[in-house]
Amino acid sequence: MLTAKTNNYNTAKDASMKRVILITGTPCVGKTTSAKQLATKLGAEYINLTDFAKTYNLTLGEDKERHTTIINEEAMKQKLKETITASTNANIIVDGHYAAAVTPTEFVNNVFVLRRNPKELKEFMQKCGFSDAKLYENLSAEILDSCLIEAMQNQQGKVCELDVTGKTVEENVADIVEVLDKGKKCYAGFVDWLGLLEREGLTDMYLKA
Repeated sequence: MLTAKTNNYNTAKDASMKRVILITGTPCVGKTTSAKQLATKLGAEYINLTDFAKTYNLTLGEDKERHTTIINEEAMKQKLKETITASTNANIIVDGHYAAAVTPTEFVNNVFVLRRNPKELKEFMQKCGFSDAKLYENLSAEILDSCLIEAMQNQQGKVCELDVTGKTVEENVADIVEVLDKGKKCYAGFVDWLGLLEREGLTDMYLKA
């Protein structure tokens, strides 16, 4: 259960005055579009971890088998710490599927894990042109709660799970603001895609990786 802390400052000079918000989840759940719109709404500093890693050379190379970039997590943590400390913005939004693992927990106020029904998620990933291997790898991550588990392990007591299935970006942002600024209670651990697929006899169709 999570009750949001609010902050009325427009600028902040130290970490204790800042509100650091993480937006995480598997690919195609709407992290980036929601995070960018939230940043605009709050006048927040926005950090996209993919761009951040490239800008500051925080990578260790490429995983050619999985077609992914290998992140230098320790270097990423240190650079995020420096960036958050140096920021004069009262609100900082960090966007990335591994945001909960690399953002120093002492800075983090809220973690929003966006969840999308695997049936809808598969359609989104197909439209984005994911290869079958990558599509089913990411579907498995969503079905098996990978991002949620990582968030709860690294940012205990700060995690809010949001089912964004069928919702617009505007609705997602409104739900986040309800938690952040209006004290709406938020919970983690209520989404059960595996149970849903098992009840519908669809497990083998979606869980292939």
